Amino acid sequence: MGGGTEAFPDLGSHCQHSDCRQLDFLPFTCDACQKIFCVEHRSCKSHECPKSDINSRKVLVCEICSMSIETTGCQGEDDKVLLQKHEKSGDCDPKKKKKPTCPVKRCKEILTFSNTSTCKSCRIQVCLKHRFPADHACKRNSSLSQLSANNKFLIALTARSGNDCGNKSRASTSRPTTLSVKAC
Repeated sequence: MGGGTEAFPDLGSHCQHSDCRQLDFLPFTCDACQKIFCVEHRSCKSHECPKSDINSRKVLVCEICSMSIETTGCQGEDDKVLLQKHEKSGDCDPKKKKKPTCPVKRCKEILTFSNTSTCKSCRIQVCLKHRFPADHACKRNSSLSQLSANNKFLIALTARSGNDCGNKSRASTSRPTTLSVKAC
């Protein structure tokens, strides 16, 4: 498995991937299978390493208390069995469950009764800082998004009833009147 050149025979190694065998002067050793690979085949996925899960970590999250349970050392045990063991251990406390947070990226605001707003377009619950559609990347209904702002105004104006404009029996005074549009 030696490599190198005539002048430096100990320099580098050949890639141990069956289809490659390239001489690499800066070879990589796989942490899982301990074989030597070139830069192209150094990842476990690229050389289809049979021991790729040896250093990986797997974590389950309890739905009752939001506690994370590491399952790395539990070989062959089912996830449901591990969650049942956690519930019976006494560590599972529903009072520890995490409160819901705002779904906007990088917003950690906890949603409570007083600071939660439900978007009228996409029906998701967000904090008050992100209550406007532009602030939470709202996924509006396609029919609403196609209408321009001008068309929305005209539709709202024609849809309102005559009762919304106030008392019609009153004579017009010298004061200018302002029109109001009722939001849908």
